[in-house]
Parts: sequence; C-alpha cells; structure tokens
Amino acid sequence: MHDALRIVVRAVDGVNWLVGWLLAALLLVMSVLISWQVFARYVMGSSLSFSEEVSRFSMVWMAMLGAAYAYRYGSLIAVDLLTMLSGPKISRTLRLTVAAASCLFAFVLLTQGWALTERVASQTAPSTRVSMAWLYGSMPAGAALIFLNAIAIIAQDFVDERKAA
Repeated sequence: MHDALRIVVRAVDGVNWLVGWLLAALLLVMSVLISWQVFARYVMGSSLSFSEEVSRFSMVWMAMLGAAYAYRYGSLIAVDLLTMLSGPKISRTLRLTVAAASCLFAFVLLTQGWALTERVASQTAPSTRVSMAWLYGSMPAGAALIFLNAIAIIAQDFVDERKAA
C-alpha cells in the first residue's frame, strides 16, 4: 500500500516537474513578446498585432498552472494559526481536511471549467484567430493539476506517517 502511495507521489512530482518547465517557457514567451512589443511600438513606430493577446493567454495559463504547482509545495498564502497551535493529530486532521476540500473544489472547477470551455470553443480570439477554448482550457487544466496535487499531498501524508512510526 505504501509503495503504491510512493509511486503516486513520484508520478505527481514528475508531472509537476514538467509543469514547472512549462511555466518557465510561458514566462519566457510572455517576456520576449512584451519586450518586443515595447521595442516595436516605441522604436519602430508600429506594434505587433498578436503579442498582447498571446501574452495575456500565457499569463492566464501561468496563473492557473502556477497556483496548482504552488499548492503542491505549500507556497500559497495560508492561515496556519490553527495548525501551529494544535497538536500533531489535530494538525494532521486539518491538513487532510483541507486537501479533501481542495479535491472537491478542484472537481467542481474541472467540471464547470470543461463545460465553459466547450461553450466558447466556437469563438475565436480577435488577433490570433485561435479558438477561445485555448484560453478557457487553462481552467480545467489547472483544476486537474490541483486535484492531482491534493491527492499527492494526502498520499505524502500517509507515506510520512509510516516513516514516523
């Protein structure tokens, strides 16, 4: 059982490693496009027609995937007063409850985000003429990663419990 949980944690960490590189690539694309946009607008006198839109799409994807990535490593803002003041058993219970609530939230966000993505799939972005599903698809993708990371947090807790025993 614990070996299976370790495999789950390793698999999710592998997915997060890939997501980390994707986040870096999105940041690079966004930085290059915005820098080129500023250069083109103020030095050359004419701006690119697509750079703002692609940068905005990249920022939305970075926000959704980055939030899920940060959740896995405990890098999000949290109110941890209760866990600090409570003992190890209550702290663990709170941690598992928050992870279970995150799973529920991610499931709702995934299903509703997918429905929204399907509704806007026929619309196209003004500059790039790509489907708006590419933009709205960040919501179910981020939700799926939140769900995976919540499962990994729960699995990691049980693996760490066995090490402590």
